[in-house]
Amino acid sequence: MSTPPPASGAARADGSSVRLGALVPLTRPGWTEAGRHLLAGLELAVLEANAAGGIGGRPLELVVRDTAADPRRAAAAVDELARLGAVALAGEYHSVVARAAAARADALGLPFLCSSAVLDALTEQPADRVARLAPPQSRGWRIYADFLLGAGHSRIAVAAEPSVYWASGARILRDRLVPRGATVDELDARTLSPTALCDELVARRTTALLLLAGHPEPAVPIVTAVRRDRRLREILIGAPAGQPEFAGWAALPGGAGAAIPFLRYLPERLGPLGVRVGAALRERLAEEPSFVAFEGYDTVAVLADVLRSHGTDRAGIGASWPRVAVEGTRGQIRFSRTPGTGVWQWAGAPVQVVDRDPAQPGRFRILHTG
Repeated sequence: MSTPPPASGAARADGSSVRLGALVPLTRPGWTEAGRHLLAGLELAVLEANAAGGIGGRPLELVVRDTAADPRRAAAAVDELARLGAVALAGEYHSVVARAAAARADALGLPFLCSSAVLDALTEQPADRVARLAPPQSRGWRIYADFLLGAGHSRIAVAAEPSVYWASGARILRDRLVPRGATVDELDARTLSPTALCDELVARRTTALLLLAGHPEPAVPIVTAVRRDRRLREILIGAPAGQPEFAGWAALPGGAGAAIPFLRYLPERLGPLGVRVGAALRERLAEEPSFVAFEGYDTVAVLADVLRSHGTDRAGIGASWPRVAVEGTRGQIRFSRTPGTGVWQWAGAPVQVVDRDPAQPGRFRILHTG
């Protein structure tokens, strides 16, 4: 391994690597499927950057740390990566973890490009060194609410677990739906058994149940119970956070993971770069790449462009966000200040509502775009 670079992240002339820190959930209770896809995208982009000459002839090195969905572990990893001389941070999927990482990175003056977390207020105070690719939760979840109304659903229940992320999502849905005549009932997914939850749905005459709960527990047992309950044959199950994106849902018995609309961040049609990267990711993962894999790739593509254009000094990287113009796999990436987020935000990220086709669970159907 190369000698760790100076803590300042200053450029060196000795030909050693340029280090990027990567925060990824690779072990439980982190969502490991998402972490595996995120890491595949990050690693593919690093390989391609190095094949193209690296950063001024120096190789780009990805130093990966497992966050396991633990905010304290993520903050400690940021400290470690800063000491190892990482010039910037990339990655993370879980919003509450990304929030802890962003706060620590900003305090240390370490640029952080967050790949996939969506919680609106990624930092409590405006943070000049933090940028994000995924759309804010309020944008995506409002689009999801519009889809529900357009599909004729006005009696909606959410099966929710306690967390900042789920509470934020429930609030966004309620604020969008209730003024338009819908009802939104909140059911505690932690205390209600799947059977008791089904009874509540029947009593409330619910037409759409949204899973604001962890994967696979308790989301999968809830889906299984609802699918088996003959009283609820007409109910729509939804998962705005994107649980059915990953292959495990296609394998649920009896096709239970199909016809569950969720949010994903892909365009209706990928361009040439997206098609090429998608094929490479498919080979790397041995399955269809999720939008999270594309987010990982785009993260490093942006950072590699910034490092080539603005150098490896941390302050210069952090000051470069408003000048970024990079063709990513899902469109041109530019950052702007979006109210309520505290960070530099890609405002043009595509948003879809999709589900898995019951007749062919490996195929996705686009139901709504925004």
